[in-house]
Amino acid sequence: MFGPVFAREAATMPRRPRHFLYRSLYVTGLLLLMCTAWLRVTGTQIILTVGDMARFGTILFQILALLQLALVVFFAAMGAASNVSQEKDRRTLILLLLTRMTNSELVLGKLFASLLTIFFMLAAAAPVFMLTTLFGGVSFAQVVRVYAVTIVSALVAGSLGSTLAFWREKTFQTLSITALVLVMWLGVWEGVSFAAGQVRVAGIEGQAWATMFSPFRAILAAAHPAMDAGLSARLLGDEVSWFVLIALGGVLVLNAIAIARVRVWNPSREVRPGQTGQDEEASIWGVAHDLAQAEAAEQARARHVDARTTRVVGTSRPVWDNPILWREVCTWAYGRKVLIIRLTYLLLFAMAWAALHWIVRAELAAGPKDEFASFLPAATMPMALFCLVSLVVVNALAVTSITNERDGQALDLLLVSDLSPREFIVGKLGGVLWVTKEMVVLPLVLCGYLWWFGMLDFENFVLLVIGLLVMNLFVATLGIHCGMTYANSRSAIGVSLGTVFFLFLGVSACMIMMVKFSSSFHNQLPPFLASILGGGVGLYVALGFRNPSPAITLASLSLPFATFFAITSFLLRNQELTVFLVVSTAYGFATAAMLVPAVYEFDIAMGRTKTAGDE
Repeated sequence: MFGPVFAREAATMPRRPRHFLYRSLYVTGLLLLMCTAWLRVTGTQIILTVGDMARFGTILFQILALLQLALVVFFAAMGAASNVSQEKDRRTLILLLLTRMTNSELVLGKLFASLLTIFFMLAAAAPVFMLTTLFGGVSFAQVVRVYAVTIVSALVAGSLGSTLAFWREKTFQTLSITALVLVMWLGVWEGVSFAAGQVRVAGIEGQAWATMFSPFRAILAAAHPAMDAGLSARLLGDEVSWFVLIALGGVLVLNAIAIARVRVWNPSREVRPGQTGQDEEASIWGVAHDLAQAEAAEQARARHVDARTTRVVGTSRPVWDNPILWREVCTWAYGRKVLIIRLTYLLLFAMAWAALHWIVRAELAAGPKDEFASFLPAATMPMALFCLVSLVVVNALAVTSITNERDGQALDLLLVSDLSPREFIVGKLGGVLWVTKEMVVLPLVLCGYLWWFGMLDFENFVLLVIGLLVMNLFVATLGIHCGMTYANSRSAIGVSLGTVFFLFLGVSACMIMMVKFSSSFHNQLPPFLASILGGGVGLYVALGFRNPSPAITLASLSLPFATFFAITSFLLRNQELTVFLVVSTAYGFATAAMLVPAVYEFDIAMGRTKTAGDE
């Protein structure tokens, strides 16, 4: 239907065991979440009337709809981006451009091929959402509206990731810009809803505008019953139908741009004849300096063979003892277009700071009150989104720093050099943290801003700073670990980013369920026990199944328990030190569990064998 690329994926995907595994795990997770919520309610409340059942069904349906939207949008965008980027990294996109495929067959084929798994997961989950109607409080029209919003949101996110991947050359640039644009998409319209509120623009309230353009607001509106008499209003609703139409328009625009420009953007200058790609790999001293050095080297080689004993005018570029770290820090190893990522991130930082500034001003104007009850819920959204995108960018650079070397066939050359495992791992880790220094420092700046205006005391500020640093080191190490463990770049990127995303998604789901279903936080382990054990098994499969170790096994199984304990302690209030100790210890140990085998079992992880002389 969309060309040979899509036809091949549709024919080969059912042959892979993971195709059935993903659908089964997703549906099992939704059912497990439903059972956990039911045990959570029956353990703390008494269900007496049909109204109690309907209230439970309404809240459960809203939670499932939000979680499914978050999962679908994230994996649709990242899956489409990594699918195209993998073709570029392996230089197979050039072969596709040489075929008789049209631009539309190439662009639409790659897009829908990457979204096939997402659509099958949605189809498999549809009966679960229909089951929520049996509790009451949910109609079939609400399920249709939720699925309409989810599907078009997946199409927009996938089109965004695919278009950016065809445009940008480096995988890190594609993944980072995609994540930043997605967060800005949500953040801008949340700001409009917060700032405009009931203000009318062109006769429409600000919250209605936000619903028509934001998938988060649209899914909330779709999950509520439509009271209008018309069939179309009951199925979609006015604002939800406008979101569907606007989203479909965005899909058409993004794909039209990609179809029109795919053969203009590709092949890039890096692979065109007569171009060496020096723009992408130039040093930080500038192109003029590098050209002068290259000219001096050419003059030396042009002389007589004995000229190698002649002193050459000019100085060579100093290289550190760790050449991996030197390349990551002193050259444009990830392309000059990293500046675009930094500028976009600074814009996102300005948006997060403006949101926090408005919240702080409102709190100061309202006078002293319970800080936890008033300030924290309002400040959670901008801080959480900003910290999440920072960790995702750090993790994306870490995993692509390894996968790019493998796909470019440079990793084989590094493995036969005299580089030690410690030099390689420390060089990559230090380079990742250096290139993403803005993503590490700016969240700390926001924490300092809150402390400066008295919204955080000094002790909590110090604990928060140390905790963020631990999390940044964890996601960087996780990316390097996945890049070394998985030979397939797409699998490595998916597992690495998926682990970070699921950790945040699991935390969000637990917090929402605890707050929504009950105000009592005692005796919570039994209803959440199955989810915690499932999360631990999933982490072990993702991190330690290929290269198992006792430390990774212990870290994988203990991390969900520690995270759950930290959430419970946080919601019980006045236990910030307990939360810090548990989180920093758990994630610090998980970091060491991945880092130590990466250094001391480097040859096993990378498949490098020792010779008899090395023995």
